[in-house]
Amino acid sequence: MADVSLPTPTAVPLPAAVPLRQILPWALFGTLLAAVLLYFVGVEQGVLSVFAGETVHEFVHDGRHLLGFPCH
Repeated sequence: MADVSLPTPTAVPLPAAVPLRQILPWALFGTLLAAVLLYFVGVEQGVLSVFAGETVHEFVHDGRHLLGFPCH
C-alpha cells in the first residue's frame, strides 16, 4: 500500500464576540422603527389616524394589500 499523508489541521480563527451593550441600542431602534412602519401601513386610517386626510393611506396603499391588511 502507498503511504498516504493527511494534511495537518490548521487553527480557524473565531469571530470576535460583540458585547450586548453594543447590540441592544440598535435592536431597540430597529424594533421601534418596525413598530412605527407597521402602524402606518396597518392602522393609519379612520378614527385612529395621526394625520388628517388620506395622504398616508394612499402612500402605503399597495403595501397594505401586499401584507394582507384590508382597506376597502
